[in-house]
Amino acid sequence: MKRMMAVSGIVFLFFVLFHAYGNTHYFEGEIAYDHYAYFLRELLVPILPFGGFLWILRVALLACLAAHAGSAFHLWSRNVKARGKDAYAVKKPNAEYFASRYAMRTMRWGGVILLLFIFIVHIPQFTTLWLTPGGEYVHGRAYMNMYYGFQLWWVWLIYAVALAALCLHVWHGVWSALQTLGAIRGNVIPFVRLVAFIVAFGLFLAFMCVPTAILLGLTPEPMDAAKYAVEAANAGINWMGK
Repeated sequence: MKRMMAVSGIVFLFFVLFHAYGNTHYFEGEIAYDHYAYFLRELLVPILPFGGFLWILRVALLACLAAHAGSAFHLWSRNVKARGKDAYAVKKPNAEYFASRYAMRTMRWGGVILLLFIFIVHIPQFTTLWLTPGGEYVHGRAYMNMYYGFQLWWVWLIYAVALAALCLHVWHGVWSALQTLGAIRGNVIPFVRLVAFIVAFGLFLAFMCVPTAILLGLTPEPMDAAKYAVEAANAGINWMGK
């Protein structure tokens, strides 16, 4: 179960790293960013239908999520049953013990926060467009949809809290996964801890730089529909019928 958690967690780590990098295309402008979103849906066309690759990726991520969350719940449930109703009689009075307890709580509740955020906020806002704070969202106009959402301070705050949970999860998760897979040795512990921190902190900065720039008014406003239609057509972006 721990190995399953480790492997699925590493898959998620590569996904969020790529996702964070992709979001930085926002700074290249509206057409460039929407073209990037369009390109992702064109991957492996005509072998796959338009958007087929993304659906395969979504199914794979859902499978990893089921493995990751299911393993976590199973291990937690087993530990609770093994411990019974009585608390441990002896607790180690040192900083390492309390750090370990804090990390476990962070992983557990951070995972719950992430699940709620992904399925209640993130997907409904930017994938299905069921939630449209800040304006009228349009499928295909990823730049505009993000601009509308992150103009609002409370949307920015929700994402900041969720990303803090994600990065704390990654910080401890990188260490835990490598330990589970046998990659941790005494002489590399300080290096692995440093790498885990850099990855987690770097993810937070990468994900939050675009929402923060939008909130502070540092990015151009979206084009009107007529101008966008011309610019998108010139760039080879055709969402009609997709």
